[in-house]
Amino acid sequence: MSTVKPFRAVRPVKEHVKEVAALPYDVYTREEAAEFVKTRPLSFLNIDRPETAFKPTEDMYSQKVYDHARKTYEEWKAKGIFMQDENPCYYIYELTMDGRSQTGIVGATAVKDYETGVCKKHENTVAEKEADRINHVYTMSAQTGPIFLAYHKTDELSQIVSNIKETTPEYDFVTEEGIGERVWVVSDPEAVKKIEEGFGNVPNTYIADGHHRAASAVKVSQRKRTEGADMTEAEYFLSVLFPDDELKIMDYNRYVLDLNGMSAAEFIDRINKDSAFTVSEAASFEKPLNKFEVSMYLEGKPYTLTVKDEYAAKVEKDPVKVLDVSVLQDTVLSPILGIGDPRTDKRIKFIGGIKGIKPLMEMAQEKGVSFAMYPTSMQELFGVADAGLLMPPKSTWFEPKLRSGIFIHEI
Repeated sequence: MSTVKPFRAVRPVKEHVKEVAALPYDVYTREEAAEFVKTRPLSFLNIDRPETAFKPTEDMYSQKVYDHARKTYEEWKAKGIFMQDENPCYYIYELTMDGRSQTGIVGATAVKDYETGVCKKHENTVAEKEADRINHVYTMSAQTGPIFLAYHKTDELSQIVSNIKETTPEYDFVTEEGIGERVWVVSDPEAVKKIEEGFGNVPNTYIADGHHRAASAVKVSQRKRTEGADMTEAEYFLSVLFPDDELKIMDYNRYVLDLNGMSAAEFIDRINKDSAFTVSEAASFEKPLNKFEVSMYLEGKPYTLTVKDEYAAKVEKDPVKVLDVSVLQDTVLSPILGIGDPRTDKRIKFIGGIKGIKPLMEMAQEKGVSFAMYPTSMQELFGVADAGLLMPPKSTWFEPKLRSGIFIHEI
């Protein structure tokens, strides 16, 4: 069963929360982050991406850069930009985007849940990407970016959350991107007890987004263990846990820069002969409406790729191979276009569904080929994780993104 405990969050005071709350550090390039903070001196991105305070030539992974993050954080606390709750609390976090809301419980998930597989993952991580967050968390002695977790809905927790949301929120604001954000502080001892007991009845949690942040938090915890540090808080990581029925996965689309030496006609012929798909011309380039369909844009023309019935039947019981992104990777991208490892191949680009399909059309107008995917479902994500397997890279895109800086867990 899951262990999710309350904690004493460091968080912005009401008058500064909108200024402080920032999108996750990894949605920006270094140049974008530096430009963004120029007009936003209280954005948490100043702490999450401390290299923005240095010249572009500075090594963004040097220790003095991480030390600057810690220094800025301590200065902001001293100035009263942040406060800390006196007693351990849970926090209810609601995000509303395009009229759809999702509400999670902010708490501290046990590192042991990750280590023992109670908290399940569906993606591999890259060591060099982990290293940055390991150094950031260790130097800050704080986890600043929450891990996005999902769990199978329980009536017990849903009722608790519903009751709390009938009260006045602590924070209520709209971000620059138009996302409504509301937060309730759960400090009542009886409510805190019920939430902790409620998670004790949840068999598993699942990492929806934030695999690298989770792995980094765990490795900092393990490092502190070997150092004999106080592990009271370091045995837990900052997380927001959402019931599965409130989450929506968006499509994660692909663009390949070239046709691996083939003409468009040869490429289509290879798909029809050698892949799991049949190709048909389409009236327009739109996102696919059904599973086992992929929309393709090639030399300014739209096509529909449909998985052959015999292939669908062959993979229907395999939680990874049945994914649309797997079918495309296994039967088109790898054997026909030569994209053997999409994590490292420079010929493939990934475009989150939040950006729409216009970029896919623009990129494939004259060269290369774009694929618009049908979204992976939450049930498919759970199925892969429950089987102890891993999805292909870039299989899921979650929106809205969880803000950094609203909740900080000191360790």
